[in-house]
Amino acid sequence: MAETDALGVVFPFTGHRRSTTALGREVLVDALREVDPVGARLAAAETNWRTGYPAHFRRLVVAGLDNGQASRTIATHGLASIGERLSWAALGGAETSLAEAIAARPGPAPAAPARELVTETVRGDGIPDHRVTIPYRGARLEGDALLRQLEDWTTRGIIEPSCAAAVAEVTAHPEWLDLSDVHLVVLGAGAEMGPLRAALRWGADVYAVDLARPQLWRGLLEDCKRYAGWLHLPARPGSGRLEERAGVDLVTEWPAVRQWLDGIDGRLVLGNYVYADGADNVRVAGAVDALTAALTTDRPDTALAFLATPTDVFAVPRSVVSRSAAAYEGAKLSRALRGPMRAVSGGRLLTRNYLPDADPGINDSIVPQQGPNYLLAKRIQRWRAAVERGHGRTVSFTVAPPTRTRSVVKNRALAAAYAGAHRFGIEVFEPATANTLLAVLLVHDLRTSPRTSGQVWVDEAEHAAHGGLWTTAYEPRSALGLAALLGLAAR
Repeated sequence: MAETDALGVVFPFTGHRRSTTALGREVLVDALREVDPVGARLAAAETNWRTGYPAHFRRLVVAGLDNGQASRTIATHGLASIGERLSWAALGGAETSLAEAIAARPGPAPAAPARELVTETVRGDGIPDHRVTIPYRGARLEGDALLRQLEDWTTRGIIEPSCAAAVAEVTAHPEWLDLSDVHLVVLGAGAEMGPLRAALRWGADVYAVDLARPQLWRGLLEDCKRYAGWLHLPARPGSGRLEERAGVDLVTEWPAVRQWLDGIDGRLVLGNYVYADGADNVRVAGAVDALTAALTTDRPDTALAFLATPTDVFAVPRSVVSRSAAAYEGAKLSRALRGPMRAVSGGRLLTRNYLPDADPGINDSIVPQQGPNYLLAKRIQRWRAAVERGHGRTVSFTVAPPTRTRSVVKNRALAAAYAGAHRFGIEVFEPATANTLLAVLLVHDLRTSPRTSGQVWVDEAEHAAHGGLWTTAYEPRSALGLAALLGLAAR
């Protein structure tokens, strides 16, 4: 690990090195220990974590199905383990646990050279557009055309009926798009799945946080000028070009971001859309969770927003299982191939998605190539959503559809699988369609009563836009390999 990578939120030492594998295993053991001691022992005994991790992440969901308290216990212990096991490495070499850094007053020892952050504001030249419009296949859908598309997605099992109903409700209440009563904080402002551009089009106050990358900020500033909203960003003071001064590194500067956000008057909506490659994804997820824990303590009225990856494990309702079972029985083309495919693959190809009478079903859409660090980073967000919803906080949590983002396209295997996924009833969204749809769902969650069924898995399944991964006939991992072959041929 380079010297610059050993500051801020870092993995703890295991022996003489910082081990991502050891941390991932230990966090899952801690999360499972009270609710599922057998699962905890199995995770602790896993000798090949990088290939064996999916079974243990699946166990995190299955072990919490009996009651909502079990799921929240897993989430609480998982977050506590992240706080205790991740380290905060300050300048000069001192290290504490991340939990100690969160609790430090007035703040932890700095992990980056001290610098002042000032707020720079850019206002767009546009007029607020308080209409629900979603770009889709070259058109911009609104009104009846949008409602027909929602019905089509629901009929084909691409989104859950509750998702369509929520978007339709916002369509019927365009005044909800006026977000002047809140300040939307977008962590990961450059993320393709984030709501930043939709919110600016509606005229919102957006506080944007991302790395100090001039090209990224140049694009965001140009987009802002086209819309009607206000873009506020942290920057170094000075007279240089704004894109050259903007940005912070949450991994090393989350305490400074906490202080910056504390200076904002009014209610915050803290949206978590961060992403990084490999082990850095866990580091930035830990940093954002530390910021979230600190900020919600400082400002109890803060609302939270998360997007869940569809390539994870979720419990799904009986209605989803029934749709999948019907698709399995009606899969005429692949039905003739199922026997030979299973024989050749040792039963790994074209296996049914659920047992026909499962209630709930367990959808396992993990893509092993994405790795355990990716899934742990996303699980930190799920755990935080579950814990804070249990405390009565307003939480927007939505399962996002599979989408052709840059991070997907650069993974050749996943890009090929997405190219052929339509052969199995899965629709892969373009980023503009996905991020606008998800922004509308965020508005719905802010304007209606929080979803608190008492069962974590039920709340997570609400409003899901899973792209058909839940309702497809086959367990996704057993079909996406074939989808990749078909996708390569098509490309």
